[in-house]
Amino acid sequence: MNQAANTLIADLHEDPRRKSAALNLLGVFFGIGALLIPFTIGSLLQRLSFGGILYIALVLSLIPAVFSVLLAFPRPRQHAGLPLSEVVRLAREPLVLTLSLLLFFQSGNEFIIGGYLTSYLTRDLGAAVATASYLLAAYWASLMLARIILSRALLRQGGAALIGAGALGVAGSMAFLLQSRSVAMAGVAIVLLGFSIAAIFPTTLGVAGARYPSHSGTVFGILIGLALAGGMTLPWVAGRIAEGRGIRAGLFIAIVNALAVFILQFVARRTNDATA
Repeated sequence: MNQAANTLIADLHEDPRRKSAALNLLGVFFGIGALLIPFTIGSLLQRLSFGGILYIALVLSLIPAVFSVLLAFPRPRQHAGLPLSEVVRLAREPLVLTLSLLLFFQSGNEFIIGGYLTSYLTRDLGAAVATASYLLAAYWASLMLARIILSRALLRQGGAALIGAGALGVAGSMAFLLQSRSVAMAGVAIVLLGFSIAAIFPTTLGVAGARYPSHSGTVFGILIGLALAGGMTLPWVAGRIAEGRGIRAGLFIAIVNALAVFILQFVARRTNDATA
């Protein structure tokens, strides 16, 4: 569903800046769901069980399923599909490889932050579970707000520079978070973290969609596939480190990942300029 929705939005816009802007706006709605569940847990945990909250999420997820049945979708750009040899050729493209690695580290960071943030707040900073849930909701809220702003800013500003700035912002915000000694200071770092990380994933897809407009679905599949591989393996690495050295040490890998994203976006810009 993630791949199909991003491909559809990318294909609806020919202009590269509008493509990136629209993909950031799409990411706002991803954030709505990510915000809703932590906020609901924090506010209703005393009155509803975890199971009850998840049943609410189940019912809400049926709404877009029904809505999508009623929509008329445009025809796909590749009616007959692509031969495997063409998929392999695209996967070997230097820009596709670079952007795939970039999203590998970026997705790893998104899963690490979403999965370990509340554990860090409750175990290392002594925050209550409800407080930690509210701060996780604040992270998603700041991410959503940033993407709303970016959906307008990207109409005038190129996306590549925002990816690099976001990566540096993630590294700095995470360092600030790990140095925090109070829940209040951690809250400030978390909001900055949400603003910093917001642009990276959707804008990277926008760059790829603009470079490969006739094969956006296939390229997005390659990018998202490797991104999810990072989302599976890097949190495991963080967990292994945290098990032996503590959650702060485990979360430090997010800084390393962000710096890898910054380096790879620079390589991607050079590669894109050279092959354009």
